[in-house]
Amino acid sequence: MTNLDTTISRPATVGRAEGFNRLGGQVFDIFNAVLLLTLCAITFYPFWYVLAASLSDPAQLAAHRGLLLLPQGFSLDAFERVWSNPAVRQGYLNTLIIVIGGTAINMVLTCFGAYALSRKRLSVEKPLMLLIVFTMFFSGGLVPQYLLVRNLNLLDSFGAILLPFAVSAWNLIILRTAFNALPKDYEDAARVDGAGHFTILWRVYVPLCAPTLAVIGLFYAVSHWNGYFYAMVYFSDRDMFPLQLVLREVLVASNTESMMTGIAANRAELGQTVKYATIIAATLPVLAVYPFLQRYFVQGMMVGGIKE
Repeated sequence: MTNLDTTISRPATVGRAEGFNRLGGQVFDIFNAVLLLTLCAITFYPFWYVLAASLSDPAQLAAHRGLLLLPQGFSLDAFERVWSNPAVRQGYLNTLIIVIGGTAINMVLTCFGAYALSRKRLSVEKPLMLLIVFTMFFSGGLVPQYLLVRNLNLLDSFGAILLPFAVSAWNLIILRTAFNALPKDYEDAARVDGAGHFTILWRVYVPLCAPTLAVIGLFYAVSHWNGYFYAMVYFSDRDMFPLQLVLREVLVASNTESMMTGIAANRAELGQTVKYATIIAATLPVLAVYPFLQRYFVQGMMVGGIKE
């Protein structure tokens, strides 16, 4: 083969290689899109099933077999039964108290702790961090914690849920790392203007780390909203039960009799739709909050992961 033939054949070979690469990229994109859409459908369907079942007519739902894509009939009787139950309304109130009060305590103490641990001049910073990290791997267990709560006379009070879990070690470390990642010029400028530690924390650090604080606050709030185990351990008074503990009774113990007053027929069918409606009532508020804080997730976690 002459040099001229070699020169002519090389661009053709390069063109074919680029065509194969382009085709391979398109095939991969199509496969990736199909896979992700399938995973989204698999993840979304259980929630859709519960929502459609809660809006269905109890008799038609009981007779339905197979996939549930649309509500069978339409009825809001299950939601009316759920909301008319005093235990659900009291559970909502108790949960709101725990979520709002607990998240406020969590955020204030986490900010104070993270700010103190981010001070370079703090001589006990490393020993304190070792102790905090130690609690992430080892704990005293449930029995010593219960004895402590009982000796502090916190049983059947919101303090039993809020005080032992006032600070999360993981969230504290994330926020401390975010504070350390901020340029020290901001703090120096504030000190020149006569600002003290509290002013620097609330006027400088908190606004600059708002995305990280939003993510941490959401983690705390969701943890309080979904928590039921420690309420089950520390609360014996039913008037103190949070919503998730009421939901557990409805789903695990099938305790729907309090919502069946005045119903003589189709109690079993209506009981099923009541369970689905209770699940929706317990999860919808959290799902409604997520879209408003979603934009903070990536930014907040990346800021907390940077270390100078």
